Amino acid sequence: MTAAFARRSPVAVALALGTVYLVWGSTYLAIRVTDRTLPPLLMSSVRFLIAGTALYALMARGRARPSRREWVAAAIVGAALLLVGNGGVAWAETRLDSGFAALIVAIIPLYVALFDRVFFGRRLSRAALLGLAIGFAGVAVLVRPGGGNNVGVALVLVATTSAWAAGSLYARGASLPSNPLQAAAMQMLCAGVFLGVAGLATGEANDVHASSFTAKPLIAFAYLVVVGSLIAFSAYAWLLKNVRISVVATYAFVNPVVAVALGTLFLGESIGWSTVIAGAAIVTAVVLIVTAKQRYPEGDEELQSEVAEAPLGGAVSRRSRARAGAVRAGRRALPAGSRHGPG
Repeated sequence: MTAAFARRSPVAVALALGTVYLVWGSTYLAIRVTDRTLPPLLMSSVRFLIAGTALYALMARGRARPSRREWVAAAIVGAALLLVGNGGVAWAETRLDSGFAALIVAIIPLYVALFDRVFFGRRLSRAALLGLAIGFAGVAVLVRPGGGNNVGVALVLVATTSAWAAGSLYARGASLPSNPLQAAAMQMLCAGVFLGVAGLATGEANDVHASSFTAKPLIAFAYLVVVGSLIAFSAYAWLLKNVRISVVATYAFVNPVVAVALGTLFLGESIGWSTVIAGAAIVTAVVLIVTAKQRYPEGDEELQSEVAEAPLGGAVSRRSRARAGAVRAGRRALPAGSRHGPG
């Protein structure tokens, strides 16, 4: 029994999963509260600068300084995930209900599967293809004209959410530090700078007043930094090392349900039948895609066991084994922050 397996107690797993389920589902509520008085891009900038600095200081002890190449890769991933992805959520929630935004963000696994198929040749199972069809049909119902929400803002959020998926796929083979926490800290620091520049360029500084810093937005902001970005992230990183990825991935269809429930309970957000139907379709699609078995051509498989089976009819070539190993190594190096949603 390995040391990692010995630490994998049912209580620890349940606590870590519960933290990820509830906290990441609740970040949409917290963002909505901060958006009431704080400018979204500058708020996100300060959030990631604080969380990134704290995490980087913790992870930098006893490690070599990241190279310029690693910083460039972290900047690209951070721009896709946190500047466009998370920044898009923060901006959109100034105009959309938190639960509604969470349902749109829940389509990230659909984008990942689609991009993986188009750009990397991943073979999608029938269940995954069905999931794509159901999921995007649900999105169409959700953002249709006359649906009671700002269609233009919803479509922008649909577009910015794709950047999270694209950044996650890019991160798979990017030259990032091997330690996922250090890589995530670098991404947050880079994104914090980018978000600050974007906020200043769009004139958000004019929206900062003494009256902006009231108790509720400040409490929500502290929650995003400490609980959302540090505690929940640490729980997620622990889960990735101690629990099957199929179990960890269940957060993708739990978070939107939590977000909708909290938005309704604490913010009085209304839920129409079309939202219920669309949300059910999106969650069903995510379940189908997350649980589906999908394969890469020529043995380049994602998240396979260390002892892979040879294809039917022959052994795996040395070149194929090397390529498959590179994909597995790249996926293991993928920062945990690039696998969760932009909440």
